[in-house]
Amino acid sequence: MESGKGNCFRKDILLFLCFLFVFTPIRAQEDIFRYPVTQQTRSTFDAVSANLAERPFIKGNFIQEKYLSRFNRSLISSGNFLIAPEQGIVWETLLPFPSTMVMGRDFLLQSRPDGRMSVINAQGNETFIQMADVLSSVFSGQSQKLLENFEVYFSGNVSDWNMGLLPLDSILISFFTRITMSGDNVMRSIRLFEPNGDSITYTLSNHIYPASLNDHEEAYFSIP
Repeated sequence: MESGKGNCFRKDILLFLCFLFVFTPIRAQEDIFRYPVTQQTRSTFDAVSANLAERPFIKGNFIQEKYLSRFNRSLISSGNFLIAPEQGIVWETLLPFPSTMVMGRDFLLQSRPDGRMSVINAQGNETFIQMADVLSSVFSGQSQKLLENFEVYFSGNVSDWNMGLLPLDSILISFFTRITMSGDNVMRSIRLFEPNGDSITYTLSNHIYPASLNDHEEAYFSIP
């Protein structure tokens, strides 16, 4: 029975990821996986991570692409994002169809303009909680968690950098085989590669850093 629940949560997370990520073409990247973090590059990696992690909240716009290798086509969407590392991630899709997806610390919520809402309470499900924690660390640049969960590759400087992540845990590998990211003083793009050959890519823009969340934003992270 527990195995059935685990499979159910895995499917729900994969559906979340499929919904989540869409993009427009980003600048060409070098093969980042030729450049493991070394003593020479560690200080720059730490500085980039510190820049990404220094603000408690991040808001902005996203363009997302889900590439489907089986059909050789991409699905595009766009909207607004909110990253609160201690609480979760919100994706408010505006185009092509409005909807909101929230990945909290132990729940997944999707709401639609017609008022319909689906909530998955993952409390006690270690796979979901680990995924939520790792995704939060990726988007907020928490260097220690990145080093604990991934083989880390890095090149560039604090104003123009590329990063590659190879997951170390078999659970993480079942969701994505590698991640690439690039940016300057903020994260500009992130791409996740799935085991089946599909990939999910964001372009992030118009970053702002509020000191706190308003009541509406706080409500995202409370299960109705």
